[in-house]
Amino acid sequence: MRIYDRSGFPNPARVRIVVAAKGLEDQIEFVPVDLIGAGHKQPDFLAKNPSGVLPVLELDDGTFISEVTAITEYLDNLDGAPLLTGRTPREKAMIHMMQRRAEAEVSEAVGHYFHYATPGLGAALQPHKSLDWEGRTAWGERERDRAFAGMRYFDGVLATRPFVAGDGFSMADATLLAGLMFADAAGISAPQDLTALADWRSRVSALPYVANRSGQAFEAEDLRRLGF
Repeated sequence: MRIYDRSGFPNPARVRIVVAAKGLEDQIEFVPVDLIGAGHKQPDFLAKNPSGVLPVLELDDGTFISEVTAITEYLDNLDGAPLLTGRTPREKAMIHMMQRRAEAEVSEAVGHYFHYATPGLGAALQPHKSLDWEGRTAWGERERDRAFAGMRYFDGVLATRPFVAGDGFSMADATLLAGLMFADAAGISAPQDLTALADWRSRVSALPYVANRSGQAFEAEDLRRLGF
């Protein structure tokens, strides 16, 4: 199997956590795609995923699977013993519900702020982000506020239970964690008064498959182009 992604970025991080949790590192070849250079918007990549987003899983038979939740479902269920996507109908429903809330209310909202209200990843990608839309900055700033509201919502959730969807770590936790990491990079970190959220983040960050996952560091080339 191959996974097309880029080290250091939030959505690839979600899948790398799954790979680590399932012990699949030696079964997957990671193929880097140049996000800053808009490599994911080029025809050769769009042939793999018409949505033009990372990551993408390529199976040995040539099948391409995009969307993080779909990739997670596939990898988590390969051995018939899911860890991150639920085992009972209720678990599955709760995990998918909360993962979508984490995606929409935090991760995607942060992404919209970053790409529309700031220079984002730079000049190569900006033409793909509606440069001619006069309202793009104002909308991006509203999405920033939406992200903060999402963080506050999850702080309330995590004050009542140990993990986002219940008693165990799931793909919903991976999504929220990646969203908070993205928020840090975008300069809109979670407010300090969200103590339940902060405590949860410390706990999940210490889990072996989170702390020891591959692909955590940005490529040296990406750091240089981002000005670090």
